Amino acid sequence: MRTLKALVVALLFFGLPAASSADDRQKINDRLENCGSVLKEIMDIPDDIPQDLIDKAECVIVYPSVVKAAFIVGASYGRGAMTCRTGEHFTGPWSAPSMMALEGGSFGFQIGGQATDFVLLVMNPRGARSILNSKVKLGADASAAAGPKGRDASAATDATLRAEILSYSRARGLFAGVSLEGSTVRPDNGDNERLYGKKLDAEAIISKGAVAVPPSAQKMVAYLNQKSPKNLSDPASLKE
Repeated sequence: MRTLKALVVALLFFGLPAASSADDRQKINDRLENCGSVLKEIMDIPDDIPQDLIDKAECVIVYPSVVKAAFIVGASYGRGAMTCRTGEHFTGPWSAPSMMALEGGSFGFQIGGQATDFVLLVMNPRGARSILNSKVKLGADASAAAGPKGRDASAATDATLRAEILSYSRARGLFAGVSLEGSTVRPDNGDNERLYGKKLDAEAIISKGAVAVPPSAQKMVAYLNQKSPKNLSDPASLKE
């Protein structure tokens, strides 16, 4: 009888956390799979993100199904993943992903909730390094703008093209550039630990190649390596 009680106690103290950890890891892997699907679906839209912007981006961040629930004052929170071109000057293949969080608020008469997919392009090394190392407030710590759509960015304003981060959204089948100024973007190191099984920060994952691309992220990373294998930014800009 005592042995049985001891077994029950052991399961309560050791079995449940393990199950919870496994569940959390599965949710993160499902999110990574979803990131790959969302990115491909958005890039397959005829009036999509311009190819020349993808080719000049140092990093891509995908937040699938961000929920904004609001009554008078709205707030949003999302989780996703970021991958960057590897190498000191962001000229190599796309990296293993760091898990990311998106937090922000909005004001106005809003009732109900809506799930929105976001894709962010990080357009220069300074913006990339800022996000890798800390929480970044868009519009304050890093310049941000709604991304232009279409086959090229010729219609974009100078302000847009100078932005460190360009953002896009898709909700209810509508795809558009959208401003996320005031929102914060940060690495989710808790989810990184749950995904990779050890404590790793975003810089170690992306810049130092500390881990391989997990199977659940292969869709996203392989798609970017196929879609934009080379960084076509001005080489001088990559040495900032």
